Amino acid sequence: QVQLVESGGGLVQAGGSLRLSCAASGRSFSNDVMAWFRRAPGKEREFVAAIAWLGRTTFYADSVKGRFTISRDNARNTVYLQMDSLKPEDTAVYYCAGRGRQHDTSLYERADSYTYWGQGTQVFVSS
Repeated sequence: QVQLVESGGGLVQAGGSLRLSCAASGRSFSNDVMAWFRRAPGKEREFVAAIAWLGRTTFYADSVKGRFTISRDNARNTVYLQMDSLKPEDTAVYYCAGRGRQHDTSLYERADSYTYWGQGTQVFVSS
């Protein structure tokens, strides 16, 4: 079983940057697809970004494309989300999630396809 712990959230002004980290323990996640989701107050959880097991393939929600970058360090069992040009609408709890290797990329945006989750880290962007 893999345990995930997110960190790096906080308060930032609009236009600023944050880098979220998600550290995995329990076993190596080097064969897993990893993703970030978020849930804003009063809204449904939504997909943010995903990265395949080798880190060469990434996917982004349209709302963050060009501003956020997902990456991973399999040697450190850690996945990152670099968030630049933050907007107030990016305010949410951000969750890290993982699942086993999956070649059907249409599943990467689906929260129900992920089998383990972190507890989340709060990001607040002030205007």
